[in-house]
Amino acid sequence: MADQPTPTDTVSLPEATTSTAVVPRATTWVVWALFVLSVGALAVRGGTEWSVPGLFVVDGLTVVMWVVVTFFSGIVHSYSRRYMAGDAHRDAFFGRVFAFTLVVLTLTAADHLALFALAWLAMGLVMSSLIGHAQGWPQAQAAAGLARRYFLASSGLLTVALSLLAWGTGSTAISGILGSVDALSGPVALAAAACLLGAAMIQSALFPFQTWLLSSMTAPTPASALMHAGFVNAGGILLTRFAPLLVETPSVMSLAVVVGALSALIGQALLLVQTDVKRELGASTLAQMGFMILQCGLGFFAAAVTHLVLHGFYKAYLFLSSGTGVEQTVPSDGTHARLTVPRVAVSLVTALGGGVLFAVLTGKGLALNSGAVLALVVVLTTLHAARDILRRPTLTPWVRLVAVPLVVVSAVGVYGVLFNAIAALLADVPMTKSPTELSVVHLGVAAAFVVAYLVTEFDLHRSSDRLYVALLNLSQPAPTTLLTQKEDYDDA
Repeated sequence: MADQPTPTDTVSLPEATTSTAVVPRATTWVVWALFVLSVGALAVRGGTEWSVPGLFVVDGLTVVMWVVVTFFSGIVHSYSRRYMAGDAHRDAFFGRVFAFTLVVLTLTAADHLALFALAWLAMGLVMSSLIGHAQGWPQAQAAAGLARRYFLASSGLLTVALSLLAWGTGSTAISGILGSVDALSGPVALAAAACLLGAAMIQSALFPFQTWLLSSMTAPTPASALMHAGFVNAGGILLTRFAPLLVETPSVMSLAVVVGALSALIGQALLLVQTDVKRELGASTLAQMGFMILQCGLGFFAAAVTHLVLHGFYKAYLFLSSGTGVEQTVPSDGTHARLTVPRVAVSLVTALGGGVLFAVLTGKGLALNSGAVLALVVVLTTLHAARDILRRPTLTPWVRLVAVPLVVVSAVGVYGVLFNAIAALLADVPMTKSPTELSVVHLGVAAAFVVAYLVTEFDLHRSSDRLYVALLNLSQPAPTTLLTQKEDYDDA
């Protein structure tokens, strides 16, 4: 068409003024200073609890999250100083990222219900503004508006839950409420726990609330890294903080197991049909957040915190290196090395070895309770990882048969050591490990994971066009946030 730009057309971007260098530099230095102070607090706390009665409580969960949040924020600040260079609204971007950091630090230490609720609301509003950072981009503004509506709904559920807890216990402090859980009537405890789970599901983008996350790809890459490495983890922090209430409501715990497992399986399935790098990372986050909530539902809250820490490191790296990943990606012919009997034997031994090591180091799976479900998931994950590596035709036979078991099992060992370290730091946080008895729900979830593994292992998902289309449709963002429309291609 006549009004379409030609390949030689140029677009002028608004230039930043020289004064914008001050804010990025200052906020970056302050965040790294906060990281150093957080590490110092972690080192000197010595298991004691610091508090400002009725306002703040600094316990193991607080200092762990302070260290993690300031570290990720420091990385994002440092990365953004170059990434956002030339952006006319760079000061505003750094101001929002810094504000987000302060809000999360406040949230993790807040003991007063009103302060906790306000910090939760502010966290969502700041993140939605980061999603819509590109002010002249209609899709970005639509994505920001969509996310804001979801976050307001999450804050609404949280407010209802906190109001019920304050009414039922007569306390406005979280510590006071958790110490009076036994005084709550059954219906009040059930309603409050259900609202807390709903708020966590929305904030962590669990199914069926994943649309806001899959529609948020308009955010600058550093903001996406902060979102996927930090913001979505808020659901796990919320459930861990109110663990004493949740373990008293078995039906809500079972519901958390179901929605966590369903989100994990759906997220992994959506990952299989993605071709866009950031959309792949979004589907991966859905799966990982589902597994985090699943661990909460099984009663292993310290494990959920360990998971969110590891996922934060992993996802921050993937987002900040996504550009390099695109450049280095080359087409594959899809061929795999044939799995011979020795390779199958090695993969099975690796999976069993990983499962045994996981059980010994973490204690999950040694008894016939909900920990057995996690041990099974670890065995399946280890089996899949080992067989995937063994299928690669570029590896020598020695690497396949000797190095693969060492690498895979060592990774499980590293997780076990980190879990024990974080569990020790959370020793003063109530109910961080409360395994539940096996139920029909647990058995059904275990069976679902086994079936999903078999479907993926034998490529059964590739034989159904209907399934492929259904997964592709399920992973679509909101129409108003799509960067291109069918009409754009028609006009071209």
